[in-house]
Formats: sequence, structure tokens, C-alpha cells
Amino acid sequence: MLLPPSETKAEGGEGRFAARALSYPALIRPRAIVLDVLVELARDPAAAAAVLHLGPKGAPLAERNRSLRRAPVRPSIERYTGVVYDGLDIATLSPAGRAWVDDHVAIGSALFGLVRSADPIPAYRLSASVTLPGLPLRAHWAPAVSRVLQRTGEWVLDARSAAYAALGPAPAGSATLAVESEGADGRRTALNHWNKLHKGRLVRALAESAAQVSSRDDLLAWAASTGVRLEPRGATDVTLVIPA
Repeated sequence: MLLPPSETKAEGGEGRFAARALSYPALIRPRAIVLDVLVELARDPAAAAAVLHLGPKGAPLAERNRSLRRAPVRPSIERYTGVVYDGLDIATLSPAGRAWVDDHVAIGSALFGLVRSADPIPAYRLSASVTLPGLPLRAHWAPAVSRVLQRTGEWVLDARSAAYAALGPAPAGSATLAVESEGADGRRTALNHWNKLHKGRLVRALAESAAQVSSRDDLLAWAASTGVRLEPRGATDVTLVIPA
């Protein structure tokens, strides 16, 4: 399952960042290129804050990118703290549920391209919407990340936002996850910000039930057996339906 990252990050950690500790070694070189540009940009905190869309008071946040190479690390699933991760609530998962997440969840990243749940990463500031000097992120990441996903041979349930999906489109046959709210009158509306919370809750439900899913049919069968309302959409995608 592919998740988006979050702008907010947990602070602290242990040890020191090591690029070779991350999954997907084919991404080592593209990661190094983005890291070099980001660290260099951080030498001018005010300019970095402008590029990173942090506003006039964002210089201290931008400046911490200067120390990424020696920064402490935490597993990526613990580093990201946005709404998706509120829904997942990794700290309260059972040991078996946590093991499922580590085995099945990958996270898109504007800095690292793609990481697994247990990969140790530092806190950083960089989003998919940023245009780094001389380095368009979409053109940089999309071919490399797509190749990595293709080579895994795994079926993908893609819960990323459009901006992060563009940094590495999933292979043909993957399912994109949408979330809709259904009112008492049966009318549906697409959830915007809060769709992330329900995506996180879906991951939690999959993890705690130790779901074995390798196709859309498997996912729909799991949903039917657990009371989760998932419906097919188009030839390959799925919609999670939430009561209003």
C-alpha cells in the first residue's frame, strides 16, 4: 500500500542518517541529487523558506535541512505525523499489526522518492509542490520510482495524493483509492482533507486483520468480510464509502 508523506514531522530520533539504510537501493543516486540541492539551498534560510513555501517566518524550519546528513532518524511510519498517520495511529497497533505495516506499506517522498515503513529517515522540509532550483521533482522522480514499483512485482493500492502519485506513477493494474462521503439521501461527495484520516484508518484495519491482499478482488473480498465498505471503480480502482 502506498501512502503520502506529511508536511508535519515528529522531531528527534536516534543515531545518524545513512542513505544506504533505506530500501530500494536503485534510488540511492537520485536521492543524493535531491539531498545535495536541498542542503545547499538551506545555506540561505530566507531564500530556502521562500522556495519551500514556508512563508516569512519559516526560515528556522528551512534551516534544519542543512544538517540532514547528520540528523537523527526515526522509522518513516513514526516520522510522519499528518492526518493519514492520525488515522493509522501506529503507536497503538498490536505487534502483529505493526509487522504487517512494515511488510506492506511504502510512503512516497519528495526527498527520498519512496521509502518503506521501517526505513530510518530524518525530519526534513520538502513537498511535492516545490520547484527546487534546477531540479523539477516530477521529472526527476517519476521514471525512477515507477521502475522500482514495477520491479517489486507487487499489486499496489495507491492512497497517495495526486501530487505524490505524479512523482512515481504506480504500475498498470494498480488500484487508486478514493474516499467518498454518503449522506442519508444516498448522495455522495468526495472527501477532501478528511479523506486522509479514513485512508489511515483503512491501513489500520488491514494491518490489525493481517489481510492477505494481492489484487483488487482480494481487497474487495476482505472488505466484504470485515464490514468495510469498499466498492470497485472503473476497471482497476476502488472507492471507500464513509457515512456522512
